[in-house]
Formats: sequence, C-alpha cells, structure tokens
Amino acid sequence: MIRRIVTTLVLVPLAIVLIAFAVANRQTVLVSLDPFDQTNPALSVSLPLFGLVLIVIIAAVIVGGIAAWLRQAKWRRAARLAQEQVQALQAQIDALERERSAPEQPMPAVRTHQVPRLRIPPPAA
Repeated sequence: MIRRIVTTLVLVPLAIVLIAFAVANRQTVLVSLDPFDQTNPALSVSLPLFGLVLIVIIAAVIVGGIAAWLRQAKWRRAARLAQEQVQALQAQIDALERERSAPEQPMPAVRTHQVPRLRIPPPAA
C-alpha cells in the first residue's frame, strides 16, 4: 500500500512536468547526424524538441536497463546453480524418506551352525 502511494507521489508530479515541458517546447528542431556538412546534412531528422528529449530519456532507460542486466549476470547464474543444488538435495531427501518409510521387510532366515554349549562338570568333592 505504501509503495503504491509513493509511486503515485513520484509519477504524478513527473507526468505534470513532462506535459508542461511538451506544451512549452513544441518548436521543431533539426537533429543532424552528419558531422562533415552542416549546411546540407546527409542524415538529419526534424522533430519537436520535447520528442527529442523523450527519445533521449527512453534510450537512456533502455541502455541503463541493459547495463544493469549484464551486471547482474553473475548473480542470476549463482541463483540458478543454487536452485539446481536445492532440487538435487530435495530429491535425495525424498529418496531417503521413501526408504525410511517403506515397510520393513523381514530379514531372510540365516541358518547358523549351532555350536553345542560347553558344560563344565561340577567340581568333585
């Protein structure tokens, strides 16, 4: 519940600022990607200034997300290996519990050779 309130308190003002920025900066700008010819660029785009800013923000979020995802690769791998170990250990536990709860089967009768008991005669008086 608190998370929803905090998210609302952050996103609503941010949306208001972005809308005000978009309304105030509707003029068209020329974005050129040709560093050699400034008068007649080979690769250029005309778009509103707020569109350019939004594109840059979206690109920054995507690049940041990719960087975070790549940085967390070792933790995801460790979690995956730990999960595999947990599954293997759980399988061992299940097998041992099945073994323990299985009805005891009587041991087969082993015929042993009966050795006669040694009797010591009472001492003669």
